Amino acid sequence: MTQTTEYQATAAASGGAATEKFVEKAKAGPDTSPERVSALASEVLSAVHDVIRRHHVTYEEYDALKAWLIQVGADGEWPLFLDVFVESVVEEVASEHREGSKGTIEGPYYVPGAPALAADATLPMRAEEAGTPLLFHGRVRDVAGNPVAGATLEVWHADDAGFYSQFAPGLPEWNLRGTVTADADGTFRIRTIRPAPYQIPTDGSTGALIRSAGWHAWRPAHLHLKVSAAGCQPITTQLYFEGDEHVANDIASAVKPELVLRPDVAPNGEEARYDFVLDPA
Repeated sequence: MTQTTEYQATAAASGGAATEKFVEKAKAGPDTSPERVSALASEVLSAVHDVIRRHHVTYEEYDALKAWLIQVGADGEWPLFLDVFVESVVEEVASEHREGSKGTIEGPYYVPGAPALAADATLPMRAEEAGTPLLFHGRVRDVAGNPVAGATLEVWHADDAGFYSQFAPGLPEWNLRGTVTADADGTFRIRTIRPAPYQIPTDGSTGALIRSAGWHAWRPAHLHLKVSAAGCQPITTQLYFEGDEHVANDIASAVKPELVLRPDVAPNGEEARYDFVLDPA
């Protein structure tokens, strides 16, 4: 019997998983007023109408768009498409008031409930996990400079081949995912591996758009984090690596200069520090 591995991951399978998890997350959505819905929907439709008029869109192009939109849903790729091409602007608006650390997009591969780990932790991984060992450490404090004792850091990232557990076959359920609790001084030390840059799935409808437009599909290597603590605003962010060729042209437009790590060479791989500053709730 042939064992399915992460290298057999498909856009449809990962898209289906992302859609299922997003639907669960969105069940308790906001109670938006009809006036707000009307204002937003009207402006979106007006913008679409303006594009059609300015570019003299033909019926053939319109039919191609309808077919593509239908296929995005059939592939389960709406979470992927929206997170890659829209979320960065939503995040920009949502966090423009912050004084503390910069946030960025969550992306489609977050899973709540990762294993609880102490402040000095090693993320769950396979016995011979490929990749350069990485010690990621730092401190969580508030905007006044005080340490935030017991802050929670949810961490997840792709492996050395660019795949995420629970979204590619053959990977352990919680591979490279963990929920770390900082110590009384707000400090944390997390041992993991440096993730790889990766292409977003391209064998589905999102990939069809990318090819038709002549775009690339690459995201730079990154660590995902959600940092939270009582009395503070939670922050969702990604941390990137200096020297990665896709930092300057991330397809998701999620990179900010403040989020780029500059790792040092360590005896057993690399070491990188990043301190988080949380705004008051």
